[in-house]
Amino acid sequence: QLQLVESGGGLVQPGGSLRLSCVDSGFTLNYYAIGWFRQTPGKEREAVSCISSSGGNTYYADSLKGRFTISRDNAKNTVYLQMNSLKPEDTAIYYCAAQRYGSSCPVRHWEYGYWGQGTQVTVSS
Repeated sequence: QLQLVESGGGLVQPGGSLRLSCVDSGFTLNYYAIGWFRQTPGKEREAVSCISSSGGNTYYADSLKGRFTISRDNAKNTVYLQMNSLKPEDTAIYYCAAQRYGSSCPVRHWEYGYWGQGTQVTVSS
């Protein structure tokens, strides 16, 4: 069973950058599409980005295009989310999720079967 672990969150000033990582120490992620989601209190979990198992297909929420970049290094069993030009409204708990999913990646949270515990991102001056 996958056990996803996110890291890289923290406190950053507006305009700053963070890189989140998603790893699984026990099983290879190479066959799984990986999604990043975020959630704030009282709101539904929101899709941020996802990447297919091969890395050939990606998705970004429209509001995040140009600021966030998803990538994966299958040799390191790691998926990254590079977040630039961060805004206070990006403050949330960020989760990575995994699911076997053919050549693309699912964008709805209920399509993922494996989740990490989340990492807090706070954008504030």
